[in-house]
Amino acid sequence: MKEAMLYDKLGDGKVKCNLCNHRCIIAPLKRGVCGVRENREGILYSLVYNKAISRNIDPIEKKPVFHLFPGSESFSIATAGCNFKCLHCQNSDISQMPRDQDLIPGRNLEPKEIVSQALQYNCKSISYTYTEPTIFFEYAYDTAEVAHKEGIKNVFVTNGYMTKEALHTIRPYLDAANVDLKSFSDEFYKEICGAKLNFVLDSIRTLKELGVWIEITTLIIPTLNDGEEELKRIAEFIREVGEEIPWHVSAFHPTYKLLDRPRTSAKMLHRAREIGLGVGLRYVYCGNIPGDEGENTYCYTCKELLIQRYGYQILKNRIKDGLCPDCGTKIDGIGLG
Repeated sequence: MKEAMLYDKLGDGKVKCNLCNHRCIIAPLKRGVCGVRENREGILYSLVYNKAISRNIDPIEKKPVFHLFPGSESFSIATAGCNFKCLHCQNSDISQMPRDQDLIPGRNLEPKEIVSQALQYNCKSISYTYTEPTIFFEYAYDTAEVAHKEGIKNVFVTNGYMTKEALHTIRPYLDAANVDLKSFSDEFYKEICGAKLNFVLDSIRTLKELGVWIEITTLIIPTLNDGEEELKRIAEFIREVGEEIPWHVSAFHPTYKLLDRPRTSAKMLHRAREIGLGVGLRYVYCGNIPGDEGENTYCYTCKELLIQRYGYQILKNRIKDGLCPDCGTKIDGIGLG
């Protein structure tokens, strides 16, 4: 265990956690919504520090992050737990384990060892992913600090529910984030995820203000968040924050507790991509349909193909010194070539 960061001690032995926007008030011997932060005698502890439940070397494109060292590998880690309870969670076996099974397993893996292995395998970044990095914030923070000193980039793959205090705390070491913007409906967030939309929108704005490279993913679920008006509102919000922010529209497949919805069609993803480009976004990508042209990066000025992808594999990268070789336009991102 490790004492938590960013919490307040209240009366009667209670504490208030300020890492995510649930801002749980936790009584003695109780845990927060995430299931991995516990109040013991008026001190809040992380129960997952150094307890990696998953570690892999992934293509950075798998996060998905397309504009940070394309084609590079990212050392990816996670612990058990999550502060959302999404009915369609693709990693529910680990994210919901503390809640569903009352278990918090994990292999001891210290921050210095994570960074050492990332260097050993020539990973240009470390991604805090699979579950929600906010719930293992202390672990991620200490790892990111060591990684930063070694010149390794740090990436949060997040539901965007962290507080402004948490974002300002991690900012010196956080280079990029892919934020799930799951819907533009507060009802969707309440019923499907157990959360509120506005906090996610605020986090995206704050990340932009702090200078963190942002990419946004929307998993399109037929009948729940696939309406054209809603997709347009998402796209317009992203454009207002920054037209350079890539938007990944990804295909849903039935999983966990949302088994009664159909898979997302390629036609639906293509329409979402058209909507995003139509409102003025520079980069809109189709996810989970390998070989689709929507996986590629095109110059937003001259429309020429710059990066050709197949799934997570880079087939061609024509960007030179961050510029389109055909018209000289600067292509947004970090380490593009």
